[in-house]
Amino acid sequence: MTDDTRRQRDMTLVLMLALTFSTGIVDAVGYLGLDKVFAGNMTGNVVILGMALVGAEHLPWVGPLLALFAFMAGAVVGGRTLRREHEGWNSRTSWSFTAVAAALFVLTVVALIAGGVPPKPWELVITMLLAASMGFQAAVARHLAVKDVTTVVVTSTITGLAADSWLAGGRGQPWRRRAAAVVLIALGALTGAALLRLHIAVPLGLATVITGGAAVLGHLAARESRPVRAVDRV
Repeated sequence: MTDDTRRQRDMTLVLMLALTFSTGIVDAVGYLGLDKVFAGNMTGNVVILGMALVGAEHLPWVGPLLALFAFMAGAVVGGRTLRREHEGWNSRTSWSFTAVAAALFVLTVVALIAGGVPPKPWELVITMLLAASMGFQAAVARHLAVKDVTTVVVTSTITGLAADSWLAGGRGQPWRRRAAAVVLIALGALTGAALLRLHIAVPLGLATVITGGAAVLGHLAARESRPVRAVDRV
């Protein structure tokens, strides 16, 4: 592995961890600001949906259901976008994350214009767009195939962290990235919850900046690590 390839790999890991933090922010917005709906953590929505359908009090079912389908639709688009691309960061990866940032920016502006969370059914529209954006992001992250960092869920990461630990007889696991993913999504949720006290547009705006920054930095790093062809030297 060349030094450029190694730097590109390390940069991609850092950016995926940054997007994991951003997802924590978005999920805090969805659950606390948009009527108990997760935009990125679909496991949570499925559980909420199951409990709500048997009549558990104060649990919504429309929002989680719409978010689930919107997330899947976003993932379908993300999968199609990168289906024929080689694994690793490329121009479509950069544009994909830019599209997620653009969607978050639009929702931030909508929240500012509305003065907060708009009334239903527009609240559900925002929920669906957030979930679709996170589904799209998850599909792009899956294509990048950064081990243990999906950006939207950490259950499998926590499982690997415990199952491969010295307590379970394991050794040599990538515990730093696994622990970082878990801590960062929690810190993102904490940050999102704290910023919601100011205005719902504030955490959405922060998520926009992080996602847009990841798109730009990833694109620049990929260009620097691209092999120089003979024609480029002329």
